[in-house]
Amino acid sequence: MIRVLIFFAFLFAATMGFAWMADLPGVVSISWQGYVWEKPPVIVAVLAGMGLIAVLLAIWFILTILRSPKIASRFFQRRRKDKGFDALSSGLIALGTGNAKLARKHGLDADRLLKDEPAAKLLLAQTAQLAGRDDEARERFEQMLEDKRTRALGLHGLFIEAERHQEPVAARHYAEEASKEMPGLEWAGKAVLGYQAVASHWEDALKTLERNYTGKMLDKKTYRRHRAVILTALAQSLEDGEPDRAYGLAKEAHGMALDLVPAAVVAARLATRKGEVRKASKLIESTWRVAPHPDLAEAYAHVRSGDSAVDRLKRVKSLAGQRANTTVGGLAVARAAIDAREFDEAREALKAVLRSEPVRGAFLMMAELEEAEHGDRGRMRDWLSRAVHAPLDKAWVADGIVSREWQAVSPVTGKLDAFDWKTPTGMDDDLAGEVIEDSMFESPALPIVSASSTVQTSEAAIIVSDDDVSVPSETGVITSKADDARTEAAATTVSTASAPSEVKAEGYEGTTDDVGHMKRPQDLVDEQAEADNGNEKKAVSGAPDVSEDDRTEKKELAGKNVPAAPKAASGMQKAGEDDDLDKPIALPMARMPDDPGTEDDEDEDKPVRPRFFN
Repeated sequence: MIRVLIFFAFLFAATMGFAWMADLPGVVSISWQGYVWEKPPVIVAVLAGMGLIAVLLAIWFILTILRSPKIASRFFQRRRKDKGFDALSSGLIALGTGNAKLARKHGLDADRLLKDEPAAKLLLAQTAQLAGRDDEARERFEQMLEDKRTRALGLHGLFIEAERHQEPVAARHYAEEASKEMPGLEWAGKAVLGYQAVASHWEDALKTLERNYTGKMLDKKTYRRHRAVILTALAQSLEDGEPDRAYGLAKEAHGMALDLVPAAVVAARLATRKGEVRKASKLIESTWRVAPHPDLAEAYAHVRSGDSAVDRLKRVKSLAGQRANTTVGGLAVARAAIDAREFDEAREALKAVLRSEPVRGAFLMMAELEEAEHGDRGRMRDWLSRAVHAPLDKAWVADGIVSREWQAVSPVTGKLDAFDWKTPTGMDDDLAGEVIEDSMFESPALPIVSASSTVQTSEAAIIVSDDDVSVPSETGVITSKADDARTEAAATTVSTASAPSEVKAEGYEGTTDDVGHMKRPQDLVDEQAEADNGNEKKAVSGAPDVSEDDRTEKKELAGKNVPAAPKAASGMQKAGEDDDLDKPIALPMARMPDDPGTEDDEDEDKPVRPRFFN
């Protein structure tokens, strides 16, 4: 709009000027060699303007003819450059689509048409990288180092090549050179910091971090976090050699990142060495309220040297109470209770943990509790089998690496502050917590052998009357019918003991609840003795009379001067005979139940006797 107004203003001024000149009186007269030329001023002005224009046109035409070779050369150069940029554009598109052959063709055309063009050199170098020609790519990047414009570009390309060939020393060198060449180069600053952290050069890493923050490569929050991580790692490395300096670094790191557990642990441990128990406790408590961790509980339990296990338990309980209902706190209390031999308290703590968040560590601790308190290996194995299928415990995880100890940098990518305290993923993701019965947390009763699987002592006791006679056996050894009966009963006992008893599980049988219904061993002994006495009485009262044939056989043996068999040595009394105190005691078994006997007892001439084992 302004330009239109200016145009009309200029046109108005010219019109007014011509009108003013037309109104002027007089004429312009020019005389030359007798010729006189007279015209009004307006016409003279118009003719003068036209003459000026003609002169200018003539001058331009003459100059154009004189500069025509240069103009033609400039035209062809522009045309060549246009073709080169078209080839460069086509090559970049082919490179992006992954067509290395076509990209190389266009790159060569662009490099031929465009002399000393950095973009064409970059296209050829990246095309060589894409095609796998590493030597050519490295050579082209090295050529870029000679030009100041492409020096940083060449260093970046060589850095990438060094990382691809797993040459960390060369990669670090190129990154450091690029950082010196261009201090604000972000990739170079981060790469140098990462390699220094991987090499545990924490002093240099601090300086590099300061340069990166000054160059505005990271924000203030990230800077404080990374500085705290580096200070913590430096404090860990100086903990044994320079404890005072390490303590100051750990405290500074704790102040920058309150939720950084390793910083609090290192600072508390060093404060404990110096005898500053209150400061160590405050450091751990402040971090515990933000991020509970087992290492914090361990350091808090041993914050005062020489305390008993009971004192450590009280201290851990006070720490767990500052952030209640946490799995870490419950496990810490359970561990301290087991060390203090407070098994009931440990059982309650583990029960709460397993009800809220069952993890593998809780099951393993329950197995340890069962073995420490009762020595029950059966229940211990039961808890161990449950631990196999339990969810995994939390650990330090970074880039697929699971570590029990915290590390400042990832061993895979070199990233600073990469480890997080979390449950590992991708490992046994199908594991789920199973339902745990209340009886699993109860103290087990003393296990006993079931009555259905024991041998009835009444079947092993053989009752023989005084009228039993001895008879010669086929081997020439004189035996009695009572001995034959004992042998037969012993064989029956062995077969009964070896045959597995089929017990139908009903109600609580076959579960972990049956321990509550078991009888004491003393009650079983009394019941067994009563059963033995009853069977003896029944056997004596129901003993049959000696037949006539037996009496005849006895007389024949007496006529042959064969000594009669001794009377039954079992101590059983005859039918109808009163009990007396002189009667020998009859044992229902050959030996005690827990005595396996010796190999000498197993004689071929003696009848096989049953053995019992717990």
